[in-house]
Amino acid sequence: MQVRREEQLKQLADGQIIWDLIVVGGGATGLGAAVDAASRGFKTLLLEQADFAKGTSSRSTKLVHGGVRYLAQGNIGLVREALRERGLLLKNAPHLVRNESFIIPNYNWWGGAFYTIGLTLYDLLAGKLSLGRSRYISRKEVLRRLSNINPEGLQGGVLYHDGQFDDSRLAVNLAQTCLEQQGHVINYVKVTGLIKDRGQISGVTAVDTETGISYSVNGRTVINATGVFVDELLRMDVPGSKPLVRPSQGIHLVLDKSFLGSGDALMIPRTEDGRVLFAVPWHDKTVLGTTDTPLDEYTLEPVALEEEVQFILRTAAKYLVRAPERGDVLSVYAGLRPLAAPQTENAKTKEISRSHKLIVSASGLITITGGKWTTYRQMGEDTVDQAMSTGKLTIRNCITKTLPIHGHQAPDAAAGHLSVYGSDRDALRELIQENAGWQKRLHPQLDYTAVEVIWAVRQEMARTIEDVLARRTRALFLNARAAIEMAPEVARLMSVELKKDAVWEKEQIVSFGKIAEGYLLRN
Repeated sequence: MQVRREEQLKQLADGQIIWDLIVVGGGATGLGAAVDAASRGFKTLLLEQADFAKGTSSRSTKLVHGGVRYLAQGNIGLVREALRERGLLLKNAPHLVRNESFIIPNYNWWGGAFYTIGLTLYDLLAGKLSLGRSRYISRKEVLRRLSNINPEGLQGGVLYHDGQFDDSRLAVNLAQTCLEQQGHVINYVKVTGLIKDRGQISGVTAVDTETGISYSVNGRTVINATGVFVDELLRMDVPGSKPLVRPSQGIHLVLDKSFLGSGDALMIPRTEDGRVLFAVPWHDKTVLGTTDTPLDEYTLEPVALEEEVQFILRTAAKYLVRAPERGDVLSVYAGLRPLAAPQTENAKTKEISRSHKLIVSASGLITITGGKWTTYRQMGEDTVDQAMSTGKLTIRNCITKTLPIHGHQAPDAAAGHLSVYGSDRDALRELIQENAGWQKRLHPQLDYTAVEVIWAVRQEMARTIEDVLARRTRALFLNARAAIEMAPEVARLMSVELKKDAVWEKEQIVSFGKIAEGYLLRN
């Protein structure tokens, strides 16, 4: 169904409507809560200040996983929950989530036995939703499967299975799923304040950042699902509130697929800073990361720090015969993790559990924080359960464990890069009949075509060049220079669809160019 922003805003302007849940934040957590609430039949509104998954939720390592390192930390409950959710997501969004094989190379005599035993437990915790058994593999097989791996001192390896996905495409599909369940989701509407009645939350004030028009919206419950920005909304409720979150930045480098040399992913279990390093096949490229850098100041558009880039290149050079250099990096992106603020000055963000937390303020504001993409559905379920109690809503059972996500369709290798559209693929192809010129590729180095821009505007609520090139397609993440070169044609196509003028086109190209600069790694 075509989504018209004007119709969504009319609902926002209707002062007679009292929403059961107003969800603030359009990342994984907020979208999960909105889908859960709408599918239970609650009158649901989600407001996002920028675009869906603009922040952390489009900048992940592209893994749907239980978290091998959490198992090593003894956090069995979190791992079991994440493995269950991994299996459900593979069933509910098979067009976006796939079973990926990972190899841990062993350079110590004890490594094979140690990781084989640990990953066997990992498989057992997954139960019937396991993606495949872990097993020890020989040195010869590691070298065959990972042709670029450093052979010096290699003893063998352990093969295990986890999930791999496209994060922002899943976010867009969740927004569409919410709409199909009669919920309402609107991007580029920023919450500016909380409305209270006798000390209790009764709605929000918000502004459409495109037009500057303000709205007062009534709601029985308000959900603070703003990720790293949760403290901003908490301070609207109680000025001077102690910080709940201390963000940590993680970056990733995107390289040509040849740096892995196969369809297997590489996992280095312990780097010099105690984290893990992944090299993952993704959209015919290799994603390498990540880092863990605590931040005191942060923005909606974080930028990779030089020391983070050097750390990843340095670590990769230890394990890859053909080590990546700066000139090999097609794109670099940074994301922020909304980790709980340490209770002591010496605590590190990486030592804090990734379990999610629900907090209900005295005013009734419900804040959900922590967690990760893999557990977004469970987080949504827990949040709506809390909202039913806080807002005295009718008790209704959660159905999202078996709810197909928009686009749900078995993967089709023959569809190429269009496979991420799932059941929308045929409609996308039919759209080309409206204008044969739309089948033209936007850049010779990427497969994306003009029709995908039209589709993003008409069906996926894209409003800017960045929405299209960063999150509807993944051009900016796959090849930043190519994305910059695509921008003028994308602006031209969008301006026709959105009925914008040449001034808008020019402003968009300049704005996107500034953002894209942060994805380029200069020599």
